[in-house]
Amino acid sequence: MFSIHVLLLLQGTCQSCGAGGPNLWACLQNECPYVGCGESYSDHSTLHAQAKKHNLTVNLTTFRIWCYVCEREVFLEHRPALVPVPAAPHHSPQPVGHPLKAVPIAVAEEEGSESEEDELKPRGLTGMKNIGNSCYMNAALQALSNCPPLTQFFLDCSGLVRTDKKPALCKSYQKLISELWHKKRPSYVVPTSLSHGIKLVNPMFRGYAQQDTQEFLRCLMDQLHEELKEPLTECSMSGEGSDGEERRDGDRSPSEDEFLSCDSGSSSDRGEGGGAGDGELLIQDEFPAGWTRTLMWIQQLRRSARKKKQFQYRSVISDIFDGSILSLVQCLTCDRVSTTVETFQDLSLPIPGKEDLAKLHSSIHQNLPVKTGVCPDTYGSQGWISYIMDSIRRFVVSCIPSWFWGPMVTLEDCLAAFFAADELKGDNMYSCERCKKLRNGVKYCKVLRLPEILCIHLKRFRHEVMYSFKISSHVSFPLEGLDMRPFLAKESPSQVTTYDLLSVICHHGTAGSGHYIAYCQNVINGQWYEFDDQYVTEVHETVVQNAEAYVLFYRKSSEESVRERQKVVALANMKEPSLLQFYISREWLNKFNTFAEPGPISNHTFLCQHGGIPPNKYHYIDDLVVIVPQNVWEYLYNSFGGGPAVNHLYMCAICQVEIEALAKRRKMEIDTFIKLNKEFQAEEAPTVILCISMQWFREWESFVKGKDNDPPGPIDNSKIGVMKGGHIQLKQGADYGQISEETWQYLLGIYGGGPEIAVRQTVAPADPDSLHGERKIEAETRAL
Repeated sequence: MFSIHVLLLLQGTCQSCGAGGPNLWACLQNECPYVGCGESYSDHSTLHAQAKKHNLTVNLTTFRIWCYVCEREVFLEHRPALVPVPAAPHHSPQPVGHPLKAVPIAVAEEEGSESEEDELKPRGLTGMKNIGNSCYMNAALQALSNCPPLTQFFLDCSGLVRTDKKPALCKSYQKLISELWHKKRPSYVVPTSLSHGIKLVNPMFRGYAQQDTQEFLRCLMDQLHEELKEPLTECSMSGEGSDGEERRDGDRSPSEDEFLSCDSGSSSDRGEGGGAGDGELLIQDEFPAGWTRTLMWIQQLRRSARKKKQFQYRSVISDIFDGSILSLVQCLTCDRVSTTVETFQDLSLPIPGKEDLAKLHSSIHQNLPVKTGVCPDTYGSQGWISYIMDSIRRFVVSCIPSWFWGPMVTLEDCLAAFFAADELKGDNMYSCERCKKLRNGVKYCKVLRLPEILCIHLKRFRHEVMYSFKISSHVSFPLEGLDMRPFLAKESPSQVTTYDLLSVICHHGTAGSGHYIAYCQNVINGQWYEFDDQYVTEVHETVVQNAEAYVLFYRKSSEESVRERQKVVALANMKEPSLLQFYISREWLNKFNTFAEPGPISNHTFLCQHGGIPPNKYHYIDDLVVIVPQNVWEYLYNSFGGGPAVNHLYMCAICQVEIEALAKRRKMEIDTFIKLNKEFQAEEAPTVILCISMQWFREWESFVKGKDNDPPGPIDNSKIGVMKGGHIQLKQGADYGQISEETWQYLLGIYGGGPEIAVRQTVAPADPDSLHGERKIEAETRAL
């Protein structure tokens, strides 16, 4: 009777304003035939519900039911409701929840009872309390929590979560993950510590205003990377194999300072601009030709200093989420092609409109495997209502022409639109290095290296000068078998190109307000769950497929990696006696257990360049390594390569001597500076005052105080100088400090650099024609 009622109401227009589909809502009150529009238009369905007190309504596109009393989605199947376990010691009887109201999933585990049945119960089904418009944070954290490589790292490699950087967000995240995945988990947790930490990192998240979940994700993962990053040693870089091919001109190390979010509309032709960029360091005024050599020296100094400070870093965040894109820009006049490699942490994809889809489909025909259709037998756990609703949906889609609902957009269409060639013309012309002028060009890009977990962000929100709006078009996406091969560069070393969906974050509402939820697949039982703040509800996969996706997390899928793990487990269970035991990186072993492509064995994460244990890691070496038998090591080494083999752990004496020498050097430099600066302050009228760039000084200060392990490059005063009349003068408003000549000579003798910018105070000889002397201050450049 219910299905016939819905079919009769499917008129295609709102009865109040005449707006057409999709996303119309039908009232489910008995004998009420009303069909109204949703938030995309005037939201007459909500006005009808408030006026008539009709609290149940169904979406005629997705066939999901909304209750205005509960203010959330509800399900009609009669299944036992699970209620939250009270925190109090005494357990009072809990009333059975209303069958239409979603309730938190909670598993009541008595202390000391760990039966085999409890071991098989899925974990990670813990909700998060909303602490004031924090649904954007809760949905993002639940999506990340259900990414096995990241969660397994924080659970199994907890000893690696070490940082001296504030606010130690990695510690707060580790504690949260431990609570979410604990056997005796509560019904929900309150992420107060992590919320406080992210507000310290970015003031944008302070207060109780609604924020964008994608911006929160970027900020969180960037901070986790900064706190957990380690410099790549030369040995580990040379052992990367195919990854070393990515170091091309214009490339940056993965997750170096700040993650790049690739956008099809952004320009990536680094170093190809025709205007003055970072390379133009001094403002050139009229000066003698003899100063050309000095200027060239200054430019070379800046380049060498910048090159010296370009270290390459990695962390568990970059290992899991970082990929790279090869961007090519071709000049249509001389056909010169400029290539750039960019690191990305997520792909921000446009949602193509009707005209864009027509262009895409006419230029390329994609036949990508998508998981379609579900056997009716799988609806047993969801009830016959779900089966009827899905049958109605398929019937409606097949009967109504596509022009009625609008174009059908797939995730593959969005990817094709992102990787489509862009014409660079008009105001967006290309500055060709060969032609030395602006030219029309074409920009196109391909994926050079695929990440282990691919994060996809659909650009649903448009922000104009006077208003913002949301694109509510439904984008269909596969639950399994997302193939990235059509978008892969020929030079790509990635072997696994198919992905399966892990989690999806959805936004319900408008650009100004709304609510975030997440759908995640549990890694233990493979079931899908809806995470709505503190409420966790099991859902069918068709509910996930009909969701209005905003951020999606895909994981590489490889049956070969599963077989490799099974072989290693079988070898370890053989317990074959061996004369040698091998130490292997715990972090790499976590990659082997959770990655589809773990890469070569990387024991350099706990070794120094001399082959020993760095003194600063020796006291917690047990957290860094795992002992494996000889047969397991030989199989892993023959399969993945890398290394080196480690059979004995010892503290490196060479590194210990270097650390002691470095400590003496730091103490000597800072003591000498304090002594010279005191003498400088004691002078009543110093004859010479020299200037030093505060940017360089802060780097030096961080080094001598032990905050930075690497010494600064040569002294770089080029940013505080300006060339005028053949002399380098102090730039107005420059960020500089004043030091004595002795201090300058001391620092110059250690680090070199320049140029020397002096403020010399002199008293001019008395002029009989003048009433008083005049103090002159001039900036001069001294020969080094």
